[in-house]
Amino acid sequence: MAWRLAHTGVLKTSAGLLGAAALSACLPFAQPESLVPQARPAQPEPAVYKPSADSAQLAYYYNALQRDLLTRGLLRTDGGGPDTPYDAEDLADSFEALAFYDEYGGSGISGGLGRWAGPVRIVSEFGPSVPPARRETDRQTVTDFAARLARITGHPVSTVAARANFHVIFASLDDSAFVAERVRELLPSISAKDLSLLAAPPRSYYCLVVAGGPQGDPLSYTRGVALIRAEHPDLVRKSCVHEEVAQGLGLRNDSPRARPSIFNDDDEFALLTSFDEKLLQMLYDPRLKTGMSLEEARPVIRILAREAMGQEL
Repeated sequence: MAWRLAHTGVLKTSAGLLGAAALSACLPFAQPESLVPQARPAQPEPAVYKPSADSAQLAYYYNALQRDLLTRGLLRTDGGGPDTPYDAEDLADSFEALAFYDEYGGSGISGGLGRWAGPVRIVSEFGPSVPPARRETDRQTVTDFAARLARITGHPVSTVAARANFHVIFASLDDSAFVAERVRELLPSISAKDLSLLAAPPRSYYCLVVAGGPQGDPLSYTRGVALIRAEHPDLVRKSCVHEEVAQGLGLRNDSPRARPSIFNDDDEFALLTSFDEKLLQMLYDPRLKTGMSLEEARPVIRILAREAMGQEL
């Protein structure tokens, strides 16, 4: 497989059941002398996860970061407004920057348009450190966003319980071994460098996604894995879901020209904007073909951008 990694600055576990329960009470030879029910032995309390000092420090840092960004008027959730005007030219230019360049590919053209050919089946997975109540909230966030992406793109995007091809893993720094094992299982051909980055990313990486297709057809996506740090507070956590899953659909770059957009490292917007919705709609328009070069696609992009803005061709 050929994988493309993007980030926001952004396991299947097997549990053995040791059930050595005594059955002698069910046998006639073991009847107690008294008919008064005997008190059951107290069950041990389940172990309570306590984050390591490093994980706790990360959580403190990201909470402080979110407060600081909000205080400065960033992490907006309004989708853009009168202060963020854009036109068809802005839309087309941003689409080119986001869909045809790789965040980790330097300044060269990526080689073509990448996106999913078949249905995107998303599942949420969790490291051992993520508590059950938090898992339900995160799972609902992913489910709601998948439904929104399906409406925007017209492409089949949904959450599933089995046979997923896009895995969104919520995990803390303490879950690094779990993440490494799970990613190796999902992406056997991933490089050691990318695996290490996913398992234990630097603090400056809020979240990550890797997506791609077979070696012979890398731009026709068939598999994706996103990592969302479990140390994040609510809004940054949700922002990571929005950006990484959307980038995993094919808008794989970030650009300072994209505004209003989550595909911009300035942290101005936390959630998918009206501008981003138009970009995703363009990405899955059938008039664009997977593998198209920028030169081939550019005339179509200009048409799609004007249509998205309701302008005459």
